This record gives sequence, structure tokens and C-alpha cells, in this order.
Amino acid sequence: MTDQPTHVAPVRRYALRIAVVLGLIVAVVVGAAFAAAPLLRIPGPTTLAHLLRDAPSTQGSLFESRTVPAAPTPRPFPVAPAPLPDTVPWKGSRVPVTEFLSATRTNSFLVVRDGKLTTEWYRAGVGPTTRQSSWSVAKSVVSLLIGRAIEAGALREDDRLVDILPELANGTEYDTVTLRQLLDMASGVDVSENYNPYWPLTGTARMYLTEDLDGFVRDHRGLRFAPGSRGDYRSVDTQLLGMALARATGRPLGDLLAQQIWAPIGAEDDALWNLDRAGGQEKAFCCLNATARDFAKIGRLVLDGGRVGETQVIPPAWIQRISTPAPLPVSDWGYGAQWWHPAGAEPNLMAIGVYGQYVYVDPPSRTVIVKLSDHGTMQDEMDTIEVFRALAAAR
Repeated sequence: MTDQPTHVAPVRRYALRIAVVLGLIVAVVVGAAFAAAPLLRIPGPTTLAHLLRDAPSTQGSLFESRTVPAAPTPRPFPVAPAPLPDTVPWKGSRVPVTEFLSATRTNSFLVVRDGKLTTEWYRAGVGPTTRQSSWSVAKSVVSLLIGRAIEAGALREDDRLVDILPELANGTEYDTVTLRQLLDMASGVDVSENYNPYWPLTGTARMYLTEDLDGFVRDHRGLRFAPGSRGDYRSVDTQLLGMALARATGRPLGDLLAQQIWAPIGAEDDALWNLDRAGGQEKAFCCLNATARDFAKIGRLVLDGGRVGETQVIPPAWIQRISTPAPLPVSDWGYGAQWWHPAGAEPNLMAIGVYGQYVYVDPPSRTVIVKLSDHGTMQDEMDTIEVFRALAAAR
């Protein structure tokens, strides 16, 4: 989920945090949380209280999860320390890098250039083996898995969602939604990224909290606009993609990730992918908890054209797909198959999460930057991207 330079999208982009916080406050104040939680299929009051006070980067520990094991043969980055510039551009002036990191509540900051780890910084209390939540960076990981499934013939972009998940067919225009439209955030499925002050446990916030994702998507089959008529960021699109992928392959997303990406890239640590409930299914639109180093390996995989050494992990055609903005922009930014293309930052592509999680890929300089943060609801994304561009250009 990402805000846009026009500041129109932050209402939509930051709805998850606002909706969750408002919804939980209402639940606690009313005092009905214990009775309401089982009926609403949401976590109990203890978990809700933690969601109010715990940092977003740590909230993955509050939910059930599926383990994505570290690679049998880890592939640590070669280390080649290199100094960063003394200052970086920030909000119309220049500031030291450490001031930028502090101002944006950064937990982990890595720079990988030409496949070598040149910068690795952690705030106090965080280290190389600390797992942090991806939030919507997970969307871009789901995309890579979709690309593999398409190459294998398990899926096609023109497949209708309801042909893969027939229980969702309802005889309306919803039945025409395709995987291509879900990939490019053009489905029109009406699960709002906004919040409702009168009943805030709705939209993406409710999807985040629900312990019944099957029931959630079944109950949310209305359309806001005709499928394929325009782009509009909707986390439910990725959730539906993940569910279609799991159904088509007969395997949960965590297992697919472990075998198809985590092992080939040489992930050094276990990851945890949050589920809707014990033994349930992955929250495909968010909530992959991993280390900064392993997120950086995802960036390097994309930078290297989907290859790890001599092994083609992601099809070249899919790397081209995610590197090309779709015809329908999402707000003022380009968007293609769950990867962002911010205006003015071409040919960069990025995976972005709502609280300041970034996997930034800059092909011209062969640079990958990972920034995992707890920056809150005012992310300063374009300013942050300008920092990344400056660092990538510095040699």
C-alpha cells in the first residue's frame, strides 16, 4: 500500500492503520470485545490491545503463521563496506543520512550494490536476524510466485477468478474479473482502503483482522467500477490472487515461497507468513515477516533478471512484466503486476509497505536498497525515494 505524490491516495493508503486503530479503540471503549470477537471472527481483546500499542514491524508475532524455512544452502551477501554520502536530499534541504533514518523511524537500512552488501545499519534493539513485517511488500512477493505459476501453465493472466474459485461466482459482473485485472489493481472489487468512522471494522482493516478470509471475500463481491475500466489500489485484489494461486497449485503460499524462491535465493533465516487462523491461509496482501537481508535478496533477484547464479528462478518474461507499468495507473504512479513505478523515478521499481517498508531496485546503478520502518501514517514516500535515487547515483 503506498501513498502518492498528489496526496490524494494517503487517505486510501493509510486507511489500514487508521481503520485498525479506530476500530480497536471503539471495541475497547464499548467494552464488548470479549463478546464481539467470536461473532466478528476477529482476535480477542488481548491481541487487540497489543495492536493498539505495538510497533507495526512487530505485529506479525500476534497472529498465527506458517514458517518459511531458511534455505538449505544460505547465500550470504559478500560484504564490501562503502561510505555513504555525507548528506542526502530531504524536504528541500540536505541532511545527514542518520538524521533521515531517525526522522523516518527506520529499523533496518541496507544498500546492496553489484551484489555486494555495502551498507548495513540497524537501530538499537534490531539486528540482522530480526524479523519484521513486510506489510504490502508481500504483494510484490506474491507477484513473483504468480509469474512462476503462469510459466508452469497453472495459471493464465486472462483466467477469470471464478473459474479458479467457482464458489465466488454470483452471476454479476464480478464473475468477469480476471487475474490480469487483479494483478494491476483494476478489478473494481469494492473492499475499501478507506475507513468508516461510524463502523470502522470494515474494508482492508477488517480483512487484516478476520479469522475467516474465505468468508470475507465471499461477503465482499460488490464492484465499485467495471472490471478493467480503471486502476484503484485495493488490497483485496492481492488476497484474491493469493487464494487463486493456492487453489491452482494445491499448495499454501508459504510452501510455494519456501521451495520456489526462499531456497533458490539462499535465504539466511526462517520467515513467517501470517495466517487468518491456526491452520488457515496466508494473508497474501500483507504480513510476510522476514529479515532485511532476505528482503534484499528478493530485490537482487529482480535486479538480476530473475536469476540466481546460473539458475533462472523467475521467468524473464515476468521480470519484464513487473518492470513495465500497466496501462491503467494507480493514482499518479505507474503500477504493474503488484510492483510500483513512482512518477519521476523511472526505471526504478519498488515493493512498498504502508509503514515505510521498501525494496527499491535501481537497474542502471545495479543497486538494491531495503528500508524497514515504523514511520506511521505520514510516510514522506516521494522524499524517501529521492534519498534512494541520490544514494544509488553516488559512486
